[in-house]
Amino acid sequence: MSTVTMIYAGMFYIATLLLVVGLGYKIFDYSRTPAPLKIPTTPAPTTQKGVVYRMAKEVVLFESLFKSNKWIWVFGWLFHFGLLLVLARHLRYFTEPVWFWVGIVQPFGKYASIMMVLGLAGLLARRFLVDRVRYISTPSDYLMLVLLLAIGLSGMLMTFVAHTDIVALKAFFMGLMYLDVQPVPMDPILLVHLALVALLMVIFPISKLLHAPGLFFSPTRNQADNPREHRHVAAWAARLDQNN
Repeated sequence: MSTVTMIYAGMFYIATLLLVVGLGYKIFDYSRTPAPLKIPTTPAPTTQKGVVYRMAKEVVLFESLFKSNKWIWVFGWLFHFGLLLVLARHLRYFTEPVWFWVGIVQPFGKYASIMMVLGLAGLLARRFLVDRVRYISTPSDYLMLVLLLAIGLSGMLMTFVAHTDIVALKAFFMGLMYLDVQPVPMDPILLVHLALVALLMVIFPISKLLHAPGLFFSPTRNQADNPREHRHVAAWAARLDQNN
């Protein structure tokens, strides 16, 4: 087994461990964070079914972003929807036989990478061109967008310009899943792409990308506007009452 293959196999094992453990810890931490006040953003639904419907619109359509800024909504939605299709397309490297719906999404996922990169380019340009956004932007904001752009562009290069050996690539990832390491294709663009993906996996649990799971734990979104009908008592406060 070549040194490069062993390095990349170890890199993805470590990156996967850090991603799963880090993300699991953050979700656990979010779940036990006190929410002492009834603070849903109004106008808010008054029932739990309404909350589910509101969250669905937020996750799928980015409703609040659409209401606040149409241009950011366009770029944000292009990026996220493109990313969803790209990730769905990549499932072919981890399934055997390939699930039927993954096969259906292949041509759409191929061109969705263009949507993803255009969305990221718009969001990055916003950081530079809008004064108030540039003022509050930190180096990590720029670096995260650049990292995602580099992943998208390197993936597009392999899709539309310099094709890589996808059969060998699938064998490599399937081998990682079953602890049977197979040689990784020695394609420079692929190696760069994989290294960037592993880096993203490592920093995901400590980055602002945590807004993905964090949205579901936001009290301004996941609470019903029913303070008159139901007294809101945080879990820690309920335990305090029991002890007293």
